[in-house]
Amino acid sequence: MTITQDPWETLHTTALLGTDRRPLPATGLPLADAVDGSDPATALLELAALAAVRRRAGALPVPAAEPPGPAAPEDGRPELPAAAARRLAVLLTGRAGGTAGTLANLAELLPQWLDAARARGLRPPAALIPGLLDAARARSELRPDAVALAGPPGRWLAEQNPDWRFVLRTPAEPGGIGAPTAPAEDHQPWHEGLFAERVTHLTQLRRRDPAAGLELLRGTWATERAEDRLLFLDALQDGLSIADEPFLEAALGDRSKNVRATAAELLSTLPGSALAARMAERARAAVRLAEAGTHLLVTPPAECDAAMQRDGIAPKSPTGRGERAWWFGELVAAAPLSTWPENTGLTPERLLALRVGDSIDETSSSWADDLREAWARAAVRQHDAEWARALLGPAPAPPARGAGRARAPRATGAPAKLLAVLPPEERAAWTAAFIEVHGLGEAFQLLGSCTTPWTPPLSTAVVTALARAASSGAYPWSHSGVLGMTERALAPETAASVEELASGAAPDSAWSETFARLAGTLRFRAAMLAELDA
Repeated sequence: MTITQDPWETLHTTALLGTDRRPLPATGLPLADAVDGSDPATALLELAALAAVRRRAGALPVPAAEPPGPAAPEDGRPELPAAAARRLAVLLTGRAGGTAGTLANLAELLPQWLDAARARGLRPPAALIPGLLDAARARSELRPDAVALAGPPGRWLAEQNPDWRFVLRTPAEPGGIGAPTAPAEDHQPWHEGLFAERVTHLTQLRRRDPAAGLELLRGTWATERAEDRLLFLDALQDGLSIADEPFLEAALGDRSKNVRATAAELLSTLPGSALAARMAERARAAVRLAEAGTHLLVTPPAECDAAMQRDGIAPKSPTGRGERAWWFGELVAAAPLSTWPENTGLTPERLLALRVGDSIDETSSSWADDLREAWARAAVRQHDAEWARALLGPAPAPPARGAGRARAPRATGAPAKLLAVLPPEERAAWTAAFIEVHGLGEAFQLLGSCTTPWTPPLSTAVVTALARAASSGAYPWSHSGVLGMTERALAPETAASVEELASGAAPDSAWSETFARLAGTLRFRAAMLAELDA
């Protein structure tokens, strides 16, 4: 039969229904008569091939698209060295070639490469910018470095492709390459962006102009949702000063208890704030030095009055602890740490060495852990290195010969958080000493608090501990968390030591493969960083 329908659509329908339910149509296609119809399925495919050629040959050219406007602005930064550009292409595709499994997940090394390239003020070849923006689109944590690296061409491309619109909402460094030309008072990301983009905009504005950031937040505060107010308030940590006190004091009356608690915590980090003074007064009433000066006496609050609640102390304990212990810990953690030396004349080390007793039963030491834990929280909150150092104690040392195995120090106050208060070099040295004595079993969080890449002494301590673990018969997966961290953080200079461990392990064993993979990753990292300086 003769049909007027498009032959391609007719064939498409026949293919969907099947030649056993619908006979081959008469398509009227050139050369269709030459098709052997003895096998309907084969004939259908041959007719489809004819129709496809006909459709392509008969396609008309579409009108030329309008040019996208002005060309991309020039990027004056020096271009990546050729080897570094090839390395970026490898990191973006995630394929390094060679033997599968001999390297770490390359996606985990991309952030390190981006940070290093950005610090050197280099620009990628134009051909790699689309892949870079695609990677940043998929992984929001890459966006600040990726957008800065892409520079003006990246922003120009984002104007042409809706998939990359996030680039236009990612604030650039003020005055840096790729910074938008909009005036400084243009806060479009704040007023029109997604929530995460608004938080980023506020955070970056606070870093360069705390007063402007506060005014921006103040302008929309009354209309924000409670959960949004909480995270916006948390962004005030950047550039926090006594100038923020009036706003935070007002937030103590917020209808959301979480907002009230966050405002109180921020105020407690400002030693000169009125809230800090109120907490210091309560703390002095709760802890005093005995007349003999030999111990501390604790009198926890008997109730959580309205004033304490307004200052961020919840009347009900959310932790399951007794209410008086909860109130006590909260007010001591919020009091300025300077309160205690000023009130007793004792250093943090001497205060921590004192026995702690109950004001009613001086022989009881039930409040010692509560007091120490609250002081630890205060040290972290107030970034007080002297108190953090005292609470941590000296770096672990091997036990004397014949004294047995050393015990790990008491974990009061989360050692990793206390370590984060110390300078990076001191932090790394303390962690290295801990690992040398106690191994890697309890070191994961401590290592996470250390600046990367790890210092050579810390890296050496980790490699030595891995060697001990391998020789003890432990399995690599029992240290999988630390091993994953070492691929990103171990100093590349330790590659030779790790290669020795790989060669010394039993052939084809799990440790041999683990050490070979780690050594290959360290070599890869060393090469990728060296290429940026070529």
